[in-house]
Amino acid sequence: MVLGCSTDVLVLIAIIVFLAGTVTGITGFGYALFGTVGSAAVLGPQQAVVLMIIPVFVSNIPLLGELNRKQLVSCGRQFTSFIVAAAIGTVIGMVILQWIPTMVLTFALGVFTLGYVAFTQDTVPMPGKGYVTSNHFEQHPNAQLGIGFGSGLVFGASNVGVSIVAYLDSLDLQRSIFVGVLALVFLGISSIRVGAAWILDLYGSGAIVWLSVGAALVGLVGVESGQQIRHLLPDRYIDEFVLVLLAIIGIRLIFISIGI
Repeated sequence: MVLGCSTDVLVLIAIIVFLAGTVTGITGFGYALFGTVGSAAVLGPQQAVVLMIIPVFVSNIPLLGELNRKQLVSCGRQFTSFIVAAAIGTVIGMVILQWIPTMVLTFALGVFTLGYVAFTQDTVPMPGKGYVTSNHFEQHPNAQLGIGFGSGLVFGASNVGVSIVAYLDSLDLQRSIFVGVLALVFLGISSIRVGAAWILDLYGSGAIVWLSVGAALVGLVGVESGQQIRHLLPDRYIDEFVLVLLAIIGIRLIFISIGI
């Protein structure tokens, strides 16, 4: 037993976070979702959410390099209200996490995952998607506050940032800028989550902290690997593979939550 986990569990977690990091390096997103839903099958949903707090923070540092200094300053100003609102919602979500029953959280993770798949795919029209992608949000000054807070609330309780990705995707940003802005948002939120998790005693005895740090290092290698191969693979095939894999994971989590 190492850090309260068997060797088999540690190896599984390492594989999960490495693959999650690789996918994120290629696509720019998905690390928290892949890492959480994968780890939830090994550790349980509450521990999985806490485990991924530090890895999510660390994984977004290299992705921030997609923005040059001028873009970083400009995007930082443009999305300040969104990041602040999301951070507030995230802390509240983390507080709620302590009182969410395991089966309910497992079911919610499955539903959020399938919701992300449904929203991302282009084969079947989704009600409401047209409104999000029509840039209506840009016309309302308070939109970033509302979307940010709601997205942060869900992210804090589940590590699922579906609405954050969807909102930024609706802005039709250049690929590298999209990746960089997404990293900027998650980095800002995650930096607060690390401290909040400690204050809220979500790490418990401390073993989960070291496990989280180790997972972060493994995941960082995955992110770097994904960045290297991003331009070698067709985007369409990557996106389809990610969606299929997420759909399988989402369905599996729902089955687990209802005892199947």
